[in-house]
Amino acid sequence: MAKRSSLSIRIVEGKNLPAKDITGSSDPYCIVKVDNEPIIRTATVWKTLCPFWGEEYQVHLPPTFHSVAFYVMDEDALSRDDVIGKVCLTRDTLATHPKGFSGWAHLMEVDPDEEVQGEIHLRLEVVPGTRACRLRCSVLEARDLAPKDRNGASDPFVRVRYNGRMQETSIVKKSCYPRWNETFEFELEEGAAEALCVEAWDWDLVSRNDFLGKVVFNVQRLWAAQQEEGWFRLQPDQSKRRREEAGAGRTAVSSSRHLHEPAMGSLDGHYCRGNLGSLQLEVRLRDETVLPSGCYQPLVQLLCQEVKLGTQGPGQLIPLIEETTSTDCRQDVATTLLKLFLGQGLAKDFLDLLFQLELGRTNEANTLFRSNSLASKSMESFLKVAGMRYLHGVLGPIIDKVFEEKYVELDPSKVEVKDVGCSGLHRPQTEAEVLEQSAQTLRAHLGALLSALTRSVPACPAVVRATFRQLFRRVRERFPSAQDENLPFIAVTSFLCLRFISPAIMAPKLFHLRERHADARTSRTLLLLAKAVQNVGNMDTPASRAKEAWMEPLQPTVRQGVAQLKDFITKLVDIQEKEELDLQRTLSLQAPLVKEGPLFIHRTKGKGPLMSSSFKKLYFSLTTEALSFAKTPSSKKSTLIKLANIRAAEKVEDKSFGSSHVMQVIYTDDAGRPQTAYLQCKCVNELNQWLSALRKVSINNTSLLRSYHPGVFRGDKWSCCHQRDKTDLGCDKTRSRVTLQEWNDPLDHDLEAQLIYRHLLGVEATLREKHQQLSAGPKAGAVPTGPGEGRSPPPPAPSGMPWVRLPFQGPSGQALSALPSSYVCLQPLGTHWPSCSRCCRTSGRPTEPAWPAPRARSPAASWSCRREAAPHSLTKPLPGAGRPPSTLSFSPQSLSLGCRAWVSPGLGELGEPGASGPEVWS
Repeated sequence: MAKRSSLSIRIVEGKNLPAKDITGSSDPYCIVKVDNEPIIRTATVWKTLCPFWGEEYQVHLPPTFHSVAFYVMDEDALSRDDVIGKVCLTRDTLATHPKGFSGWAHLMEVDPDEEVQGEIHLRLEVVPGTRACRLRCSVLEARDLAPKDRNGASDPFVRVRYNGRMQETSIVKKSCYPRWNETFEFELEEGAAEALCVEAWDWDLVSRNDFLGKVVFNVQRLWAAQQEEGWFRLQPDQSKRRREEAGAGRTAVSSSRHLHEPAMGSLDGHYCRGNLGSLQLEVRLRDETVLPSGCYQPLVQLLCQEVKLGTQGPGQLIPLIEETTSTDCRQDVATTLLKLFLGQGLAKDFLDLLFQLELGRTNEANTLFRSNSLASKSMESFLKVAGMRYLHGVLGPIIDKVFEEKYVELDPSKVEVKDVGCSGLHRPQTEAEVLEQSAQTLRAHLGALLSALTRSVPACPAVVRATFRQLFRRVRERFPSAQDENLPFIAVTSFLCLRFISPAIMAPKLFHLRERHADARTSRTLLLLAKAVQNVGNMDTPASRAKEAWMEPLQPTVRQGVAQLKDFITKLVDIQEKEELDLQRTLSLQAPLVKEGPLFIHRTKGKGPLMSSSFKKLYFSLTTEALSFAKTPSSKKSTLIKLANIRAAEKVEDKSFGSSHVMQVIYTDDAGRPQTAYLQCKCVNELNQWLSALRKVSINNTSLLRSYHPGVFRGDKWSCCHQRDKTDLGCDKTRSRVTLQEWNDPLDHDLEAQLIYRHLLGVEATLREKHQQLSAGPKAGAVPTGPGEGRSPPPPAPSGMPWVRLPFQGPSGQALSALPSSYVCLQPLGTHWPSCSRCCRTSGRPTEPAWPAPRARSPAASWSCRREAAPHSLTKPLPGAGRPPSTLSFSPQSLSLGCRAWVSPGLGELGEPGASGPEVWS
């Protein structure tokens, strides 16, 4: 059993930000910190006070985290970036929003006295003295203190205050992981209400000392406990803010906020100095307790059995999940189901079942797969998980080319002639010249994209091709007429083009195709290209042409593109089962690629000083077996670290190499000796992505470390804690559970099963209601008239016996034939009338008043039951056994769960007087 927490974060936009540049604007971006640890940096949006980001992240965390903070920064090229403001959400606050926090939050000023981090190790004791008891406070060490000096470290010391007395530790120079091991004593007065305050400070020679955090203890509790020792989280000093809030006549946001929680207040417009603007966020906390795999096997087997049987099976769970899933969580449910079936090797079968279900309820061809159904959402997730690398190969070069272009516009009403520059004749371009040049540019981009797509069939993953093959076949079977001959192609393009390629074109940053957002003009070019791709995907229908007449200059390329796209789809879906299996078998022999890219490496050897210049650029590849490197992407790779030997992957202090974004991979070599590889990334996002990938693939290693040194061993001591023993235990705790979710994450079968179980538990009442409706059939009065109305036709009867629908009524006039179980099997076998204890059960409900029994001209005394493919006898006799009874004591509930079998026409007339005879299905 394991407890896991995750944060779903969407940073939407900001508004009314203050101007930080002399141009009267700002270049804002966001930094997301969890417990003061930077984990996410958004792209910079240039020259705006109302930036839009629209970036989404999911962070996996240990359940012990305390807060998540969003810092809005202004990027400066020549100086340090300016801090605009922040929004801080505590864990307790997020826990009060089960569906997540969503809305605008006011930015608050960043107060240095509140920007604290780290923990301090203390031992507190109440010891007897000569005249009175004494309070002994041992200050042992601290870790992860905030770096306050320009060298990336601090010079920390500790002040201990009690009852008007203050004592201080020595100063530890240039360390955020100091060790003191100093003890102080204070005389205790019984009943005193004074608190013990332990404060950490950064010593400065010239300016005032910087506050690093504090811990406050209730002495009366210490007196009762006599002794307490542990790591205590440093808290901000909020007395200054409280004084300012009181002076401004404002109240704090939450009177119940604990001392150790950062001021949040931005959710309801609490006091902040000046107008710093607002930030729109969507943040949701999820806590999961994941049980051992065996606990989820019944659920997983039930889901897999339903998917394997498809529409031929009796299952209703997948349709019920879709029907009971709200729009808000449908994407999450679809992604979870998709990953669960990917882990079981049934992703294609799962999607095929969804295709058939949606086709079964679709009557209009032009509405096929246009809604946000479970099929559409699952297919979107499938393409991102299975086809993202393929997308990068096809679309990446085209996007890079678009970012190199200048001004492009096709709409005459939006052409800005004055800003388009000059032509080769050194004169401003006319509107007609701008439109013609733009059309040529877009035609070139669209043609290049279609050509790349046509050539990409061999590169497309086999499972993606097989899934599209199933979709193509199902649509063609459902709409076989000649007038719908394009519909199978449109069905494929509705996912491939409209829900995968076009969104990636419009927002390349969100699909990891670019590191930064496009500016306004490039965004317009991308939008026009995406519109053209959509027109091609729609097979150039008159409706798509009629929307925007100014897209007409692209029509020749669009029409040519339709033919290219149809040829591409024909080749794409032309994959046989044997070819699919061969491709999958080939891929299974290769270790799956998790991440790759250029990094700078330095491996520690000897005692010489480690400088940033010693880093060398290489191309790294991480698979599920090893971390390898090569000089170039196409060069032969050499194994650097076997995954089974990794013990930790953590960040390195900036001061260690004088550079940012350095990580260390701690491992053992083949001889069992500890080694460390230092790798430098180009930005905080790349750093956290590599750390996440390394932590995920090594999470099950048995030799993972619980502590590490965030510095380097330089000369004769560690740069972080100044300890001289190279084998000394680490001075900081590892963060192996802090990871970012990526589209190519290793599958976690137990977590996916837990998420599905939790979803089903959340809609349990709705599921029960739907089950009862399905079991009870149509409502009273809505009597099915045949196999096409109200239920599927029954399976064939044995020995050629026909099926019947019993039309007799209950005491309140309710038609028994309105219940699925009214399709029963009757066969004269003996001398009594039994009930079926196997499938006609009441599930503990009270029996309803007796129902009239069918009268038979010939004595029919015993019956047999056949449900599904498992015939069984009805052996429990009713009262009056041995003669035809006048009543049949089945309740409506038992009938709704009752037998489905066949009837012998030799029984004669069935039903009460006035009721019609049985309807026979051959």
